[in-house]
Amino acid sequence: MSRDALVAHALRTIEAGSQSFAAAARLFDPPTREGAVLLYAWCRHCDDVVDGQVLGHTPQAGTREQGRARLALLREQTEAACSGHPGSHPVFQGLADVVRRHRIPPGLPLEHLSGFEMDVEETPYRTFDDTLLYSWRVAGVVGVMMAHVMGAANARTLDRACDLGIAFQLTNISRDVVEDAAAGRLYLPDDWLRAEGIDGLCGVLDPARREALARVVARLVASAEPYYNSALAGIGELPLRCAWSIATARGIYRQIGRKVQARGGRAWNARVATSRVEKLWFVARGAAVALAAHRLALPPRPPTLFMRPL
Repeated sequence: MSRDALVAHALRTIEAGSQSFAAAARLFDPPTREGAVLLYAWCRHCDDVVDGQVLGHTPQAGTREQGRARLALLREQTEAACSGHPGSHPVFQGLADVVRRHRIPPGLPLEHLSGFEMDVEETPYRTFDDTLLYSWRVAGVVGVMMAHVMGAANARTLDRACDLGIAFQLTNISRDVVEDAAAGRLYLPDDWLRAEGIDGLCGVLDPARREALARVVARLVASAEPYYNSALAGIGELPLRCAWSIATARGIYRQIGRKVQARGGRAWNARVATSRVEKLWFVARGAAVALAAHRLALPPRPPTLFMRPL
């Protein structure tokens, strides 16, 4: 398949799968946008394959062994793509192109798959450190790969990109906690839940415990703030259009977390999102943030208990 056809396929995927990312990606220069959407298409495909769903919807019931088999196939296809042998599937052809063009270390896509393995194996999240590890694998590592696509090479910028990905994932967990629990998944730290008298999945799904759940989630939203702050100064080290796009995405996702926090126990009555007007506001504000970010001193990074593979 030609590269233009691969990019067109990936664009259809991103427009159907993530309106927020699609809005931010439009601000990239064309080469960066193409690399970003090809990488996103691979991430989305892996997520869907592991869960037996389409673009995040209509998951199919399956056993743990079926999940392991799906994951093993994804690892095999990903390793082949990273070594320059992607086969005929457009998603893996796109991944091979991105890895080659932007010199993405093969350890990064494979580390991303380790996050899906945590889902397949139903890993318990006993403490916030466990939640952080999952957030690194499913989102922080994507931030690092996206930074490579944007031309970042030094470790300092890559670390800040990692922190932004973690912040995004903590926000996603906050917004989707009830929906995830209905699907049998719970990423909130168990010790935080027990402190509020919430007993696992049943407690999260109990409407009578929504205010207690809101306190746990407010704590998670607050825990994302140091990661958003860490990422801000790193934005200034990106090319201007990339910095504008990432600053826009940062503003949109951060606002989602704030909305969840503000709604308290009503946060899960309807899916929290930003409106079109709000997105336009964050696009405009993102330009100012991008221009100012390069003058900011780098704050200390939040605690990280993992090593970023390079």
